[in-house]
Amino acid sequence: MSEGDQQRQLHGQGIPGLQNESAGAVGASYGSSGINGSNGINGSSGINGPSPASVDISKIVSESDGSVSGISKNLFDQAVLGNPYFAAGGGLMFLGGALALMKSSITRGAGFAYRQMIVDLEISSKDRSYNWFLAWMSQFEGRMSRHLAVETNYAQRKNGSVETDFSLVPGPGNHLLKYKGAYMFVKRERSGKLLDMHSGSPFETVTLTTLYRDRNLFKEILNESKRLALKASEGKTVIYTPWNKDWLPFGQPRSKRLIDSVVLDKGIKEQILEDVKSFLKNGKWYHERGIPYRRGYLLYGPPGSGKTSFIQALAGELDYDICLLNLSEANLTDDRLNYIINHIPARSILLLEDIDAAFNQRAATSEQGYTSKVTFSGLLNALDGVTSAEEIMTFMTTNHPEKLDPALLRPGRVDFKVLIDNASEYQVQQLFMRFYPGEIEKCNEFMKKYRALHLETPISTAALQGLFVYNKHNPDGAVKMIEVLTDPNHSF
Repeated sequence: MSEGDQQRQLHGQGIPGLQNESAGAVGASYGSSGINGSNGINGSSGINGPSPASVDISKIVSESDGSVSGISKNLFDQAVLGNPYFAAGGGLMFLGGALALMKSSITRGAGFAYRQMIVDLEISSKDRSYNWFLAWMSQFEGRMSRHLAVETNYAQRKNGSVETDFSLVPGPGNHLLKYKGAYMFVKRERSGKLLDMHSGSPFETVTLTTLYRDRNLFKEILNESKRLALKASEGKTVIYTPWNKDWLPFGQPRSKRLIDSVVLDKGIKEQILEDVKSFLKNGKWYHERGIPYRRGYLLYGPPGSGKTSFIQALAGELDYDICLLNLSEANLTDDRLNYIINHIPARSILLLEDIDAAFNQRAATSEQGYTSKVTFSGLLNALDGVTSAEEIMTFMTTNHPEKLDPALLRPGRVDFKVLIDNASEYQVQQLFMRFYPGEIEKCNEFMKKYRALHLETPISTAALQGLFVYNKHNPDGAVKMIEVLTDPNHSF
């Protein structure tokens, strides 16, 4: 019998073997020349690997409880779970699913832990504390920075000399600092697309990250940054000017001018100061009576009489800043004027100098229009309109009060008017004693010569100050040079 006939015979015997266990065993084991033989499917010339198990129907039926579900379960166990190929694939599939589930669980767990244990603080460049924090961090010793940026303060004086100052601040990138034992991750980011509309610089953010338990340190850092910034301007007056729709410091903060350094005629300084202090402490009184909480002051008089100097000294006395607004600015419109007046910095005096010059051509024809883009009605509405600001003090100065429209001078817009005139004899005497303390005899001699000049127009306090400054430590020189006061255009 040939080998092919033997294989056919074995196969023929294996099929009936499905009816009993012995025949099934023969069909499952196969001969050496069968499926596992050298020439079979899994032989040397075939595919290597284990052979799949056959399905024993009689065993399935005998081991079941006779129900359809029992037979189906046993059939599944033999046909599927007993199949080595399926078992290997199912294992891989189970392992892959387990790994994917583990990865997802780790990701979700890490996110949950981050939300519970980590806290972030974001400071945008629009916020005032942004520059405070950068200045603080640039001086903080416990920082580790590999990205720095330079800020240059440049000032050129009238004589041509130049003064520059460089400061290194944390640049865009990642930084690390240790504050009171807590580590904080600092990330400064700069947007390449967004711009700050106020300054035109790229929009930036600084993000501080630390453990949730150390979140209270954020407030301490901000307070420390604030104290450092205020210390830089402590004892000084900040002058603000409008830029676009915001108020920005103009130059460096000025040293506060002492109120005693400004000599006005007898009782004027005290009268203004008393009225201002009364206004500041009676806000509740205004609100209870439905009166807008604002007050306007008009200081008028000849040039050089000390109007602006007194306002600077008043700001120093009250620890206020000054917001200087030029109504003749080319880009100033009614809407922008209203906006910036309603958004002046806290504890600031609004100063409108030479208010008469802004509308000196108000009577122009309709064809010519106004020389300023700010209309007179726009100014009136900004000072005392529906949208006008509250809790504000406005000081206006003018050399020509007769040019002002009565609509501007009515109460609610100008509540307090006072003349700041040229120097009276009282002011001359007080100025001399202030520049030369204790020189009573020299003062008497100076006053005697001053009266002998018979000046038709009283001298301005600016001219007197020029004489005394020229003779800083020489009262005798001031007495000898007193005749220069007869020439109002004299320069020292």
